[in-house]
Amino acid sequence: MEQQCKQLADGVELLVNRTDKFKTGLLSATLTVPLRREDATAGALIPEVLYRGSRSCPDMERLSAATDALYGASLGTGVRQRGESQCISFLCSVIDDRYALDGSAVLEPAAGLMGEVLLDPAAENGVFRRDYVKGEGANLADRIRARVNDKRSWSIFRLVQEMCAGEAYAVDKLGDAEEALSVSPEGLWADYQALLGRAKVTFYYGGSAQPERVEETVRRAFAPLIRGRNAPVACAVPREPSGPVRTVTDEMDVTQGKLAMGFRTGGVTMDSPDYPALLVCNALYGGSANSRLFLNVREKMSLCYYASSLIDKLKGLLVVSSGVEFGDFDRAQEAILAQLDELRAGRFTGEERNAAIRTVVNGLRGRLDSQGQMEDDCVTKLIRGVRPDDGAELIRAVERVSAEDIARAAQRIRLDTVYRLTGKEGAAHG
Repeated sequence: MEQQCKQLADGVELLVNRTDKFKTGLLSATLTVPLRREDATAGALIPEVLYRGSRSCPDMERLSAATDALYGASLGTGVRQRGESQCISFLCSVIDDRYALDGSAVLEPAAGLMGEVLLDPAAENGVFRRDYVKGEGANLADRIRARVNDKRSWSIFRLVQEMCAGEAYAVDKLGDAEEALSVSPEGLWADYQALLGRAKVTFYYGGSAQPERVEETVRRAFAPLIRGRNAPVACAVPREPSGPVRTVTDEMDVTQGKLAMGFRTGGVTMDSPDYPALLVCNALYGGSANSRLFLNVREKMSLCYYASSLIDKLKGLLVVSSGVEFGDFDRAQEAILAQLDELRAGRFTGEERNAAIRTVVNGLRGRLDSQGQMEDDCVTKLIRGVRPDDGAELIRAVERVSAEDIARAAQRIRLDTVYRLTGKEGAAHG
């Protein structure tokens, strides 16, 4: 795989991963801005309204016909949170030119369509169409309100809100439901123009096309975006726990309790020397099917219906998520912390260490087999200000992680906030 990164203008970068490994090419354009409460709803709504149609394809039917003509190209949008930044992405997956029946170029017209959707939207009276804004605002509000239906994800969401209160990280990347319903076409159009002017722009391409061809294609299709800009990006700031551990409890009509525990990693993030050790530590703790939380707290002690851990590599957080009986909150929390203490003391076997390393390495290698995951990894690194690579260096670093490295990483992890979702008092629970 040949990788080339080039700055097209101040605040505008292009990364090309040239590879013959896939039968499709993936092109993305990501607009990144600091995550702010006052902008989040518009940032989440804009790509959905843009995806409703462009000037030449002003509705979904004609847009679908245009992608069908490109060998069934897949065009989509998305909103990602990366640390304390909101990332508005436009992606196009298209058949590689090698597989086009007549040998015609597919990348250029696909990029042209994507650029038109982003930069030349269907409009009326100089702003977004009112019916598109109203319809997508209602859809966004439904998505925001539906968060609570998945109690496992909701408990993590609520934990982060409480743990990072006052930090940009706690802002919902989808914004506010009521605001989504009240946005006007004129207001959203102004927000759209501001986004185009202030966002950091990251272009990504993965496929067999030569970097020079990709650059020329991007410059032509996205010309209005490729200009110098002052594009500040909010990098996540790792923090240490302040004060005593906080416990927050919500009551809802649920039949199973949710226990979410938020830890700070002691400043270890994706660009820290101790990051490989943190990855292995997390796999050993709760990030794999052979983890301590799964085998001990769930299987042996039967204290949790599920128990796992995950890390945010930009923000420096580790979150344990578990489902428990209402009467087992204290016992489960004690057992979860006891497993971390075991790792801090280095009380694990060489076999456990090797299994955790294999899990992490296999996960990293697996990401290299997915166009979407490669795009996500490379864009995340560019947003963070880290030069992307082929992943081989991180894999080698993980393979070298020692037992002492794992224990040291565990010792840096400190509990910050505990969130408990329990049933309503006096309700019947089954």
